[in-house]
Amino acid sequence: MSFTVAIVGRPNVGKSTLFNRLVGKKLALVDDTPGVTRDRRPGDARLMGLNFTIIDTAGLERAEAESLQGRMRAQTEAAIDEADISLFVVDAKFGLTPVDKELAEMLRRRGKPVVLVANKAEAKGSDGGFYDAYTLGLGEPVPISAEHGQGMLDLRDAIVDAIGKDRAYPPKEDVAVTNVDLPAEMEEDEEYEPEYDDTKPLRVAIIGRPNAGKSTLINRFLGEDRLLTGPEAGITRDSISVEWDWHGRTIKMFDTAGMRRKARVTEKLEKLSVADSLRSIRFAETVVIVFDSTIPFEKQDLQLVDLVIREGRAAVLAFNKWDMIEEPQAVLADLREKTERLLPQARGIRAVPISGQTGRGLDKLMQSIIDTDRVWNKRISTARLNRWLEQTQVQHPPPAVSGRRIKLKYMTQVKARPPAFMISCTRSDALPESYTRYLINGLRNDFDMPSVPIRIHYRSPDNPYESKKKRS
Repeated sequence: MSFTVAIVGRPNVGKSTLFNRLVGKKLALVDDTPGVTRDRRPGDARLMGLNFTIIDTAGLERAEAESLQGRMRAQTEAAIDEADISLFVVDAKFGLTPVDKELAEMLRRRGKPVVLVANKAEAKGSDGGFYDAYTLGLGEPVPISAEHGQGMLDLRDAIVDAIGKDRAYPPKEDVAVTNVDLPAEMEEDEEYEPEYDDTKPLRVAIIGRPNAGKSTLINRFLGEDRLLTGPEAGITRDSISVEWDWHGRTIKMFDTAGMRRKARVTEKLEKLSVADSLRSIRFAETVVIVFDSTIPFEKQDLQLVDLVIREGRAAVLAFNKWDMIEEPQAVLADLREKTERLLPQARGIRAVPISGQTGRGLDKLMQSIIDTDRVWNKRISTARLNRWLEQTQVQHPPPAVSGRRIKLKYMTQVKARPPAFMISCTRSDALPESYTRYLINGLRNDFDMPSVPIRIHYRSPDNPYESKKKRS
């Protein structure tokens, strides 16, 4: 059985740097600005043979419960209660503050194991802050440098002593090896179409403009205040992943920072947040773009949808704050008309009115996500594609260019996620873009593939006589 460790401390002592060091990746945003981390972020840590779950938390400060800092403090306290052990990080270079002493008292009251970590111990003049840490009454501090990786062996030993060797190194379970009948290769069967696997985990990213209600929506899905929310715009900075089950299927959902127009993003910290959101889009399979129903179809909304389509992700629109709409039927009809007119590159995209505050429409949104992912993973047999291609050319032949007819000879699907097709044809470089759009629209309609991006590539057969040109 593994164990969970929470990294706690006041702002700007190096908690996120230590978190990134332990997980081996730059998952958490790091900046010199205090208070960068706001939500609690879990990760899988590996420390010299020791494996455990690590939770990065916001810096603890004195604040009113209803303020943003107060809500951040509540998130950190929830992480401490969830964890089996806490790493209390202090700044050996700067020394102790009254907030450090207050946090030490709070951790003592919790009654859980605590490892005192003196970070930035490599800095000149850090000895004073290191020895001051003894006065907190939490045992011997462990001097480390999270930025340079110094002191990690001592940190591992301190964690093992605090949690116990039996818990730190659980016995490995014997795994019985059985003979498994592997499925026969089906690639050569032109009629074969694999079925959609509705049991595999699904990765979903939630994106949108600031204050569109993304974190509130995920909290409603989870049924708890897992993510920090509030009336302030731009609360979320890191892309936080959470897991939950929907009808027996594991859903890994990513909350992302609100993305404003590129021209307005000038601060370094906001640039880091937007870059983190873009990485979440590329990692996800389905992306939900959250619109504010009271001010939908801003230019930034349309650009976000276009970004998702260009990245090849499956897209679903969620019109949030539907509980604030006074005439829902008229507004819904207007939104549907604007969706078709303003998003021609995502024809048939699924759009669902929801309310993250009340929970209205969330089941319908999840079903739309599953249906869109099903289309995104769709594979069509080669035999069906070539019958369709022949019929399509009869109804609307490719245009003749310079008096010479272009002939589409053969078609096959080369990949899914998103669906991509290869067509063998003569003079592929002369085929106009309008005919490609005609083929894509035909695939959407005839094979029921709405909303997802469809790619078509062309290949001209090799000419065996090209190297034998006539001599002049």
